[in-house]
Formats: sequence, C-alpha cells, structure tokens
Amino acid sequence: MRRLTLLRHAKTEHDAPSGKDQDRRLDARGRLDAAAIGGWIGRHPPLPDAVLVSTAVRAHQTWEIVRESMGDTIKEQTDPPRAEFLADLYGADPTQLLQIIRMAEFADPGHLMVVGHNPGMHELALALTGSGDAAAKRALEDNLPTSGLAILDFAIDDWSKVAFRRGKLVFFTSPKLLKQTSDD
Repeated sequence: MRRLTLLRHAKTEHDAPSGKDQDRRLDARGRLDAAAIGGWIGRHPPLPDAVLVSTAVRAHQTWEIVRESMGDTIKEQTDPPRAEFLADLYGADPTQLLQIIRMAEFADPGHLMVVGHNPGMHELALALTGSGDAAAKRALEDNLPTSGLAILDFAIDDWSKVAFRRGKLVFFTSPKLLKQTSDD
C-alpha cells in the first residue's frame, strides 16, 4: 500500500514586494494555519517518508512550518521526511502532478506528501479519488482551501502505478474544519 498526502500551501499576502507570484509569502493567518495542520499531522501518524514541495516561497514556508509543528513525533523518527523542492509543481495540472508522483518510485517512500497549489492540487485530489470517505469527498468537492489536506491510500506497491480514480480518500481536513471538530 502507498499513502499520498496532498497539502495546499497556506494563506498568503496578496502581492509580493517583488511583484512575482512565486515570491508571495505566508501572512499571519497562513503561518497559524500551517502550524495547526502540522500539529494535526504530528498527532496522526504515520508521517510522510518523503515530501515534494513547490519552489514557490509560500509552499516552502508552509512545509517548514508544518515540519516544525509535527513536534516530537518527527524528532522520534529515525529517518525524518526527505524534502525535495521542485519548480515543476508550480502551476502543474493534474496530469503533470500525477507524472511527478509516479517518479517517486525512485525513492520509494511508503508515504509521500506533496505541497503545492490550486487549481492543480484540488483537481488532482478529485481525479485520484475512486472510493473512500463519502463525507470527506463531498467536502473536498467544493475546494481544497489553503492549508487543506487530503490523504489518499492506493492498493499498489509501486508509485508508478498510481492512477486516476484508483485512490481511496481516507481523510480531508483544513484549519477551518479542525476548529469545528474536537479531533484536531
């Protein structure tokens, strides 16, 4: 089995001082939301073995805060998650994202996390989901919000076999949903 966690970057400033979209940084709410999601991930192992992160500043900042917020759980791991920063994740559509995920077979992580951007991440989550938690799927259909997290399992032994409609949506949450539930 392989587990894929899709995490959209956290909330950002409207414009970067440089004027470049890729340079947009997290705002105060984004930093808090990334910490909340990271804390949730840390309390709900297994943690990812490898993480693919967009090179956009906001995605990089999101991953750094999430990693730090996993707390003691990440420190207890013999092998902390390996992060790889990929420019190709920025602006990628679902088909491009799928190809990137399939390339994870070289590192062969059991649990892979991708930190990226909408609309590609949202569309990918919907395209990969073939079964799973019906309530989570209904919630995900509307949007993958900033700091939104979708977890999918695949009954495969090799990342190159990941395919659309083959994933089981195990869980979907966001900082807003975490505040509404007691299981955060």
